[in-house]
Amino acid sequence: MNRIQLAASALSLLLLGAPVAASAADAPACKSVRMSDPGWTDITSTNAIAGVLLQGLGYKQELKLLSVPIGYESMKNKELDVFLGNWMPAQQKFIDALNEAKAIEVLGTNLAGAKFTLAVPTYVAEAGVKDFKDLAAHADKFDSQIYGIEPGAPANANMQKMIDANDFGLKGWKVVESGEQAMLAQVKRAERGKDWVVFLAWAPHPMNETFALTYLSGGDAYFGANYGGADVRTLARTGWAGQCPNAATLFKNLKFDLATENAMMGKILDQGLEPDAAAKAWIKANPAALGPWLEGVTTLDGQPGLPAVKASLGL
Repeated sequence: MNRIQLAASALSLLLLGAPVAASAADAPACKSVRMSDPGWTDITSTNAIAGVLLQGLGYKQELKLLSVPIGYESMKNKELDVFLGNWMPAQQKFIDALNEAKAIEVLGTNLAGAKFTLAVPTYVAEAGVKDFKDLAAHADKFDSQIYGIEPGAPANANMQKMIDANDFGLKGWKVVESGEQAMLAQVKRAERGKDWVVFLAWAPHPMNETFALTYLSGGDAYFGANYGGADVRTLARTGWAGQCPNAATLFKNLKFDLATENAMMGKILDQGLEPDAAAKAWIKANPAALGPWLEGVTTLDGQPGLPAVKASLGL
């Protein structure tokens, strides 16, 4: 081998071993990710987790508190980039309008198995009340009352419609409109005395961790199939995922479960933590969640994402 060949060989080895300069994963215009929160604690929780991850990756989350209709209109007008709270099938009408306008792209389902219907304490279910049709036979034990949430809530109106129609033999029953916290206080009082109570319940919510409760079957006509079952999807405005593919990969990866959201909501509602603090505390207690969320994701400037986020959290 002559000198030229030796020099070329050495240069090749040096180049193979040399660190390669990172290139930006997303354009600088992608640094700010605009998101909305309709004021629901479950979406506040998932937004907070997303915000902590984005910060660790060098992005900036811009969060706006907007009602669902206004939020979707903002997405249509390209004023928002991502929304983590598309509950389906409940929001189908909104989605139909957005699809007609070619305004959104679905990045994936971030939560499966959500539900929303009537429930009883598990000791009541074990005594024989497992379905809507079981309620009327025990009207005296329930005082012919169903505990709902704040006055004017659509769910309360739905239950009143059921009573007025005498479905399940509930004619004459009363919907107690008491607000979420007052309703749950009533459930807590009932549980202490093993009294009977039927109430509006949903998941995710920390009530599922606080109480041993059983969701009632049979209410499909009023709450939907699978106990008012729903999936929550992640939406992006049309074109955003193509413009910001690295950030879009993060949001495609973001999958939650009921236990995670129950715990996060509990930290915010019961422990009084700020959403950002709740998210950091949950992630530090569950660092294994970071791997799947950050698979194939880099920082904004192209460095490996997982170690960057861990470093930002002191892990």
